Amino acid sequence: MDYQILKKHKKKFFSSPTRTIVASFCLVILTGTLLLMLPFATRDGEIAAVDALFTATSATCVTGLIVYDTFTKFTLFGQAVILTLIQVGGLGLVTLATFFGFALRKKVSIKSMMLASESVSIDSAAGARRMINLVICTSAGFELAGTLALAAVLVPRFGASGIWMAAFTAISAFCNAGFDIFGFLGEYGSLTHFADNWYILTVVMLLIICGGLGFIVWQDLFEMPRRRKLALHTKLVLIATALLIFGGAAAIGAMEWNNPDTMGGMSPSGKVLSSLFQSVTCRTAGFNSIDQAGMHSITKLICTLLMFIGAAPGGTGGGVKVTTFTVMILTVAAVLHGREDPVLRERRVDKKTVYRAMTIITLALGVLLCTTLFMVFDTPVPGGRIDDNLIDCLFEAASAFGTVGLSSGVTAMLGPTVKVVTSLTMLIGRVGPISMGMTLAAQTSELTRREVLPEAKIVVG
Repeated sequence: MDYQILKKHKKKFFSSPTRTIVASFCLVILTGTLLLMLPFATRDGEIAAVDALFTATSATCVTGLIVYDTFTKFTLFGQAVILTLIQVGGLGLVTLATFFGFALRKKVSIKSMMLASESVSIDSAAGARRMINLVICTSAGFELAGTLALAAVLVPRFGASGIWMAAFTAISAFCNAGFDIFGFLGEYGSLTHFADNWYILTVVMLLIICGGLGFIVWQDLFEMPRRRKLALHTKLVLIATALLIFGGAAAIGAMEWNNPDTMGGMSPSGKVLSSLFQSVTCRTAGFNSIDQAGMHSITKLICTLLMFIGAAPGGTGGGVKVTTFTVMILTVAAVLHGREDPVLRERRVDKKTVYRAMTIITLALGVLLCTTLFMVFDTPVPGGRIDDNLIDCLFEAASAFGTVGLSSGVTAMLGPTVKVVTSLTMLIGRVGPISMGMTLAAQTSELTRREVLPEAKIVVG
C-alpha cells in the first residue's frame, strides 16, 4: 500500500516538465559531487563534501564560483568531471538525453517532446526536435571553433597541454561558466595573465556573447536569409545586449580608468579591452582580467546590476534575462504615460508576459536579498562591523544568482552552511526562480485555475 502511494506521488511530481528539469539538474549535481569526492579527483586525495557539492553545483549551474583553484586542486580526471558538468549543465541533461534519443532513432513520446520543448524554452513541442538539433550542432560548432582559435595561441606557448587548455576554456566560455585551468600561472588568476592580449580576450568574449544570446535568437538568425526578417524577440535581445555591453564598458572604464588596483597601470588600449571584457563577463560568464576585489564600490554596484540582468532566454547564461528587464522598463514607461499595456515597436505586450516578468524580478530580488544577508552575517570582517563588506556580499550574491562566477573574495571565507545556501542560489539562478517556485509549490488544480472571482478594489501608490 505504501509503495503504491509513493509511486502515485512520484508520478504526480514528475508529471510537470518543470519539476523534471529541476530534478535532472539535482541529479547531475549529486553525481558530480560523488565523482569529485573520489581520491583520484584531487591532487591531495581529499575534499570536504560541502566543497565538492559547491564545486559541482557551480559547474553544473555554469557559474564559476570556486572554493579551490581548479588547476592546483583537481587532477586531470577532476578537471574532466568539472568540464563534463559544465557541458551538461550548459545545455541541459534533458536536451542531451533527447538529442541522443533522436540520434539512436528511438521513439520519443509526446510527454518527452513536451519536456524537451520546456528544456529549450520554446512553446511548441512540434519544434522541439529541430531546436534540440540546432542547440547541439550550434554548441559543438562554436566550441570547436573556439578551441581551434585558442589552440593557435596556447599550443605554441604551452605545448601539447595547450590543446586541453583551449578546449576547456572554449567550452567554459561558450557555456558562460567561468572555470579556468590557468592556475599554474598563479592561483585564482583567471585571465588576468592575458589582460593585455586582445586575441585571447576577444575570442573568449565572442564565445561568451554567442552562448548568452540564446538558441532562439540563433535559430532566427539562421533562418533570416529565407524569411528576410528578424523576429521581434531577436531584435530586442540584440539591441539590449549591445546597449548593456557597451554601456557597461563605458561606465566601468570611467570608474576604473585611474584605479591603481585594477586598470591604473595599463595602457589606454589595455584599459579599453579590460573595460569591455569586464562588461561582457558580467553578463554571466565569470572570467576576469582585472582584480575584482580592487574595484571601486560604485563599479561593483554597476557589475551587480549587469549580473542581475544577465543574458537572453534559451541560452547558457543566467540572470533575470534582458527581455524580462526590458518588459519591466516598458511597463513602468506605460504606467507613466497612462497606457494600459506596455508597447514595443507598436505592439502590445500581453499581461501574462508582464505578470511573469514581475514575478521573476520579485522572486530574484528576494533570493538576492536573502543570500546577501546570509553572507554578511557569515563573513568575518576586521573591526567587527558586519556592514563593512555589504557591497562585496551583494556582489557575490548577484554573481551566484546570475550564474556569473565573479568573486571579490567572499566565497573563500564562507562557512559550510552559507556554501549550501549559495549552492541553492546558483541552482535557482540556473533553472529560474519561477521554475524552482513551481517545483516547490503544491500542484494547482485545473478547477482553481479556471474559477472566476469578484474583483478586489485596492488602492496603491
